[in-house]
Amino acid sequence: MNDAEIREALHRKKLHRHHLDSNTLVVDELGLKHGEVRADIAVINGHLAGFEIKSDDDSLRRLTEQVRAYNEVFDRATLVVGTSHTEDVKSMIPCWWGVIEVRSGIRGGVIFETIRTARPNPQVALYSVAQLLWRSEVIELLSLVGVAPKVLRQPRAALYQLLVESVRPTDLRRIVRDCLRSRTSWRRHAKRVPHDGSSQPFAK
Repeated sequence: MNDAEIREALHRKKLHRHHLDSNTLVVDELGLKHGEVRADIAVINGHLAGFEIKSDDDSLRRLTEQVRAYNEVFDRATLVVGTSHTEDVKSMIPCWWGVIEVRSGIRGGVIFETIRTARPNPQVALYSVAQLLWRSEVIELLSLVGVAPKVLRQPRAALYQLLVESVRPTDLRRIVRDCLRSRTSWRRHAKRVPHDGSSQPFAK
């Protein structure tokens, strides 16, 4: 199985309830830290959840870097991993990460087995969460809290830091999730994932 096959099966078998929920957005290839790292799948609703896929053919060389980026942003994170990597990855991820093992069934289907359920991230980095926003979104939010127009012409990094300092942590995390879910361009480019004879949209 390659990554694409695992991803399609994950959407269809494990994430189908989220696709059915109008208050949830499921995004493929969500850029973290302005695209330095991409989360294979992100589920955005009352929480931010990330899924990283490592098939048996994948190298684990970049996993440490990817885990670091996930740790800063996601409320929960899950590694979906081929059987050849299951033992190796346990020492490479925090104890709060979930682990789902993936293997081929007798008839060639994809079988998922939850080895460890994801738990809440004990320490999200607010600046990294703010980086999920586009510059235009940050400017709009800062304008709403009364930041002067001349201040809004600062470099993007300064605006993110100002947003972190201007909004309570719980409010900032909620605002970011709401902004991500409201991006109409993501919903407009929806794909269809069949499940039990029907099809549901998810954004890419």
